[in-house]
Amino acid sequence: MGELHFGPARVPSRESPEQAVELLQERGFTACEIDFEGKFWMDYPWAERFGELARAAGIVLSVHAPIAGFMGHAERGKKLNMAVGMLDHSAGIAKTAGAEVVVFHPGFLLGREREAAIDSVVEQLGELRGRLEKKDRAVPFGVEVMGRVRELGTADDVFAISARLGWVRPVLDFAHLHAVTDGGFTETSAFAEILAGADAVLGPDAPFHIHFSDIAYANRNETKHLPYGEGTLRVAPLGEALREFDRPATVITEAPDRASDEAIREELYAAAGTRAASRASSSAASASRSSPRRKSA
Repeated sequence: MGELHFGPARVPSRESPEQAVELLQERGFTACEIDFEGKFWMDYPWAERFGELARAAGIVLSVHAPIAGFMGHAERGKKLNMAVGMLDHSAGIAKTAGAEVVVFHPGFLLGREREAAIDSVVEQLGELRGRLEKKDRAVPFGVEVMGRVRELGTADDVFAISARLGWVRPVLDFAHLHAVTDGGFTETSAFAEILAGADAVLGPDAPFHIHFSDIAYANRNETKHLPYGEGTLRVAPLGEALREFDRPATVITEAPDRASDEAIREELYAAAGTRAASRASSSAASASRSSPRRKSA
């Protein structure tokens, strides 16, 4: 398999880029998703410095756009304009920080047939792309698999959108997939099938981008993230499945506590057959912030 990066779904400190990267290194992380789900909190100088320090430390970055920044609106107007502005700004931060992808949600069916909703998402993303190209911030976007069985955002929906837009990648949320299949992700083969679907639409150099946590669900819909081990989703089958693909992967933990983050990381790296990041974290934390980039796998 390719290089494996692992890290949290939120920046561990908003005090300074230096403190944020130091904490990521101390905790043995080699990835981090910038958390804008609720609001934008990072300005451009912060993002630029954070990106510089992260690159020096071998930490890959991604950006999660605000929840309201989705495409596929059934009606044009204020909500669509707001969503476009949010995705535009997310792309600007991502370009400044050197993030590899901007994660966003695909939207909703809103009473439409699935094909019509997907067409709307693709159309509005195309318009967004034109706007981003004019601003020199046309970074890759990642459309996330969602956790509600009767809404837009199934794995097939995400693959279809990505296949039609070469700059859009699937973001595989295995907690959501586990929920909508009523606990169907317990075997390596289930993970491998989804990875194969993503592999078929990804460009040759693009990594898998994956969200993972244990999950509670009801009626095939997600309800909340759980501390690792309290539910039935396990990460070892994901690690085993990743070994079948010659593609790098970034796994973002959305677990609600640090103990879960650490448990998921150790089990993932063991199953994938790569070096656990925590074994190198003490030396990484003491290294100079300007040190050369190191591989985590």
